[in-house]
Order: sequence, then structure tokens, then C-alpha cells
Amino acid sequence: MPSLLEKCIHDLEKINQLKRVKTPVDPYLEMSAIQLRMYEQQGPALLFENIIGSKYRAVSNLFGTIERSRYLFRNTLPVIEELLALRINPINAVKHPFKLLHHIPNFINGIPKKVSLNILNQFDEIKISDLPHIHHWQDDGGAFITLPQVYSEDIEIPGIKKSNLGMYRIQLSGNDYIPNEEIGLHYQLHRGIGIHQKKTNDRGIPLKVSCFVGGHPAHSFAAVMPLPEGISELHFAGLLANRRFRYTYYDGYLISTDADFIILGEVLPNYTKLEGPFGDHLGYYSLKHPFPVIKVKKVLARKNAIWTFTVVGRPPQEDTSFGKIIHEITANVLPKEVPGLIELNAVDAAGVHPLLLAIGQERYTPYLTNKKPSEILTIAHRILGTGQLSLAKYLWIAEHQIGMPSVHQPEKFLPYCLERIDLQTDLHFETCTSIDTLDYSSVTLHEGSKLVLAVAGDKKRTLKSSLSFDESNYLIKYGIAKICLPGILCIQTKEFVSYTDVAKDCESLWVLWSLRYFEGIVLVVLVDDITFVNQHIHNFLWVTFTRSDPAKDIHGFKERVIDKHWGCSSPLLIDARSKPHHAPPLKKKSIVEESVDKILRDLV
Repeated sequence: MPSLLEKCIHDLEKINQLKRVKTPVDPYLEMSAIQLRMYEQQGPALLFENIIGSKYRAVSNLFGTIERSRYLFRNTLPVIEELLALRINPINAVKHPFKLLHHIPNFINGIPKKVSLNILNQFDEIKISDLPHIHHWQDDGGAFITLPQVYSEDIEIPGIKKSNLGMYRIQLSGNDYIPNEEIGLHYQLHRGIGIHQKKTNDRGIPLKVSCFVGGHPAHSFAAVMPLPEGISELHFAGLLANRRFRYTYYDGYLISTDADFIILGEVLPNYTKLEGPFGDHLGYYSLKHPFPVIKVKKVLARKNAIWTFTVVGRPPQEDTSFGKIIHEITANVLPKEVPGLIELNAVDAAGVHPLLLAIGQERYTPYLTNKKPSEILTIAHRILGTGQLSLAKYLWIAEHQIGMPSVHQPEKFLPYCLERIDLQTDLHFETCTSIDTLDYSSVTLHEGSKLVLAVAGDKKRTLKSSLSFDESNYLIKYGIAKICLPGILCIQTKEFVSYTDVAKDCESLWVLWSLRYFEGIVLVVLVDDITFVNQHIHNFLWVTFTRSDPAKDIHGFKERVIDKHWGCSSPLLIDARSKPHHAPPLKKKSIVEESVDKILRDLV
């Protein structure tokens, strides 16, 4: 009998949304390069049927387009949106009781179902070395699982009620891991599994974890879904799959009986090993750092199991579709959770966490003619205190006005904010705080700074959209300069040497502003490659907001501190050049790209 994943593959094949790769492919770089290329072409999902070194098949690019992702969940996405709407406004259930009755089968699907099953009759016992060891980028520390569903329970409240299902990367090989006995577990700050491990650490006992690969695509999606407090990932997985999440227990471990592969193990207290490097979703390598280790107890594979994987890198990538579907589902939820919030965009092109754009309401002072940010500052703090949004580094938030651009148009929204910002009062820094583990713009792992740029009121200035011949000449001694967006001047200057040198360079640059040149330039960005940055708005967003730490890399003309509040006159400067402590960017390997050309020609 075909598995749920196999059924999904057949479903996609019927509508020409899946191709079978029958040519032998190398899991070292080749498979990932094929996946990257197919995603770039917005092509179909891929089923690799002949993987060198493994008897198992593997599928990738399942979520490679937003249309395919919607198709996978075509029967349940509307249901999910309706149920979340009922949660936001439960009074509607009272007003429309028959609508609630209509959803009873869906509520049932959301209840996990414990089944009686002899696991060893359904699954083969194998070793870690039998799995497809996919090495994604050339400087990765080994092979990784990139679509795992890692399950753990709260030792104080055992069972599924307070369980966590999360997508945390798993390193299968390399470094100092004992082959077939140890694998790496990397999870970032503010993750549910961290709460579970803290409790077992405090008691000096291991945390039992189950890692599932494959199964219904809804299970992978549930593992990344930022659910409201009190809603279990297992419940959501059942709702999205239109099938109750089936599970049983084996030797004290919960097992998803619909999974294709299962890894069972223990995370020992205070036991870590170096994990990484790994080419990550910011477009850089996350480097080697100590992370927990799973002591492997048992590895199981379904008959005819299929491995699922993706490749992450500089966005957009396949995980971008996750973000788009999540936004579609939660677009109406977050504004209800954060009163006054109108719109929010975690900008994918900038790596998601580095940059948030938001619109909020100023409702309490309608009589003021000289508006200043007030309620939107409260909204900003609420945003930065919400789940994974707390890892954001830059938050631009503007007062809602009729006809203003959407936060999903950053090329318009950023200039709109710069037309209205008061650089002496509207910059709000938070220093020595937590940032994304994968962000190396700070010199300290996990720790960096945040900046809220909050704007309200009417337009204060007209932005400059081009440089005159004379203005370009004035800037020659500083570097090649171009206006990348209205009001934003990018300068390709010398390589970064030290923060002391940056301060000196700024002093000489400000001479031009003291002579009243460059009216209408509100933001200056120092970059390494002006041609790359100016090619596309995505390049500008990626470079500017992934390569800068607000507290260390922001400077300003006539900067000053009043009542411990930092401000400046126009312009503001962001040093977005690469620095010695930054992680290296991801690069493709040309020899692998040549072999991919041949495989894709055969595929057509």
C-alpha cells in the first residue's frame, strides 16, 4: 500500500508537477544543485530514483511554487483560514451555529489519533549510514536533514498536550559525531524544544526526541508553522492534511505512523559538540558552534520509504513558499493579536529576520496636528515581543494613512518612511539583546542590537532620485556612488578595515553635507559592490540588512545623545560592507553546475 507521501507524489505527477530523475545522482552537491536550479526555473517537484550510495528515493521541490503548495493543501487551506477566523472572533460561532456544525469533521481531524501498530512489522530497522546523506553546499560540515519534524514532550506534562513538533536542522555526519551513534541537533533561540530540554537538564536526565522525515506534506508544514499559544502542531497537521495525525508509542518514544523515516534518540544534559558549518537561509554559512547531540537509539524506514529534502540559501528558495502560505493563513490573525497593527511583512529577500516592515494605527490623538510616533511605538514593542518576530533586527513602522504603499512593496515603503522620518527622534535602539543565531553581523553569537524606525505625520522632505554630474564628482574620492532608491545613496568604497577607520571616513564624508550638498539624501549605505546592489531591490535589501548590526554599523551626520536617546541630522549611514567576523556567503561550484546541465537536459 503506498504511503501518504507516495500518494502525494502520484497526485502531482498526474498534473505534470513532478519529474522523475532516473539518472544516477551524487548526494554530494549534485542533488542540491539540481534542486536549486529547478527552483530557479520554477519547475516541478523532483523524485530522485537512483541516489548513489543509498537504496532509498528522495523527493525535493514539493513546495517550490506557491501554486503547487496551494494545490497540495487545496481542500484544507480555506478550512484553516475559517477556523482561525473563528478563534479570533468566537462570537461569530454563536451568530452562525450551523457554520460551526459544518466544521465538526474538521475539528475531529485536528484530534491526534493513537493507533495500535506493531512498528517492526511496518518498518525496517536500519542505520544512519543507510539514509541519503545529502551534502548541500561545498563548505558544509557534513550531510544534513533539511525537512525534519523533531518531536519532544514536556517532562512535567507528558503526552501530546504540551508537546512540540519543530523543524530543527539535523547533522547526520561529519565533525566529531560518532558514525551511526550520534547526530547533531541545531535549534535557535525561543524554540519550544529548548523549554523541554531546559526541564530535563535541570533534573539531570536525557530528553527523548523523535525525528520524522516524510509522511504527509502537511506534517512538514506544521513543523514550521508559528501557531498561536495553545494550538498543538499535531492538531494543525491533522487539520491541514484532512487526516488525523496517527501516532503510537514505542519504548517511550512517540512515533508518527505515517512517517517514512524515524530516528529515535536522547539529548543528554549539558552534552554538546561542534555543529556546522551549514549553508543557511540568510545566504551565508552558519559556522561551527556547540549544539546539542542526539544519541541515536533506533532508526526505522517504511517499506519503499521516500526521503524529503530541500536546499536553503540566499532567498528566495523553496522555503519562501512556506513563508507565503503562512502569511496567507495568518494575515488576518496577527493584527488581532497585536491591536492597532494593520500590516506586517518579514521581508524574505532580506533573510526574513533581519528586516520587518509594518503599518500601525495612531488612534488616540486625532486632535494633534504635529503628529509624532506614539501608539506605533507600543505596537513595535509588541511585535518584537512576539515569537520568532523577536529575532528581528530592523523594524520600520509607519502610521497608517490612506493611499500609502503596502509593506509588501519595500521599494516604495522605504522611501515613504524616509520622506517622513525625523532622524533626531524617530530612531529607537535596543542593544545587547538576542538576535537570530544565524546572523553574523554582530561580533557575538546570539547577541546584537535592534533598531525601530518609527514614522508618523505628513511628508517632511522631497527625496533625491538622481545625482548631478557635479555631485558625482564630489563623491569620487569616497568611491562609486549611485542612488539605489529615492533618498538612498549607496557608495562602493574601500574594504572595511576597522570600526575606528569607519568613524574617520564618516567625518570626512560629512564635510559634504556641512557644505549643504546632497539635499534629499536621507540614508547612505556603504557597500562592497555597487553594481550588484544596484541590479535589483532584492540585492539592496539583502546586503544592507544582513551585513549590518544597528548599534555598531550605524552612524549619522551631527549625531548626538540627548537623555540617552541617539539621534542625528540627515543623513543616516549604514555600513553594510563585509567585515572580518562575518560568515562567508554561499557560492555554487562550477564543476557541479556542468554535471547538472547534462542531467537536466536528459530530464527534459
